[in-house]
Amino acid sequence: MLDLSMHRFVTTLAVAGGLASLLALSPIAADAQTAVPAAKAPATKATPGVEHLAAGRKAIEAKEWATAVYALKMAAAEDPRNADVENLLGYSYRKRTPPDLPKAFEHYNSALKLDPRHKGAHEYIGEAYLLDNKPEEADKKLAQLASICGNKTCDEYKNLLKSIADYKARK
Repeated sequence: MLDLSMHRFVTTLAVAGGLASLLALSPIAADAQTAVPAAKAPATKATPGVEHLAAGRKAIEAKEWATAVYALKMAAAEDPRNADVENLLGYSYRKRTPPDLPKAFEHYNSALKLDPRHKGAHEYIGEAYLLDNKPEEADKKLAQLASICGNKTCDEYKNLLKSIADYKARK
């Protein structure tokens, strides 16, 4: 039976040997062995926030609002100038039970600051104004959408128009 110091020595050798084997099989070692310059290696850096944005969209589809908020916050941290991420964060806060309208407005406004012509953010902030009992603000967003879309047939315009009509029918 090996004593403790001998056991540590054998374990260290095994780990070092395993790491050496992995290194020999790694792309870095393969490039060195085949003399491929690093500059010709394909770029593998992903666009910031893409994986978290995709996870956020998936959580939204599943109506898992807390998960969506978490994933989208991660995406926003990785890509702080992404209006789509901010818009979807606003949407997720608005859809929670109960809705967190202050947070929703914060993120919709951030999306619109990043992209003043973001049709989705105009539609969704208009719907948030209806939840906040401010139909006149929703009407302003509808007018802005007509201008941005160049007509009254884009989906965002039609969706907000329907939401406003439904709101007024309930009142």
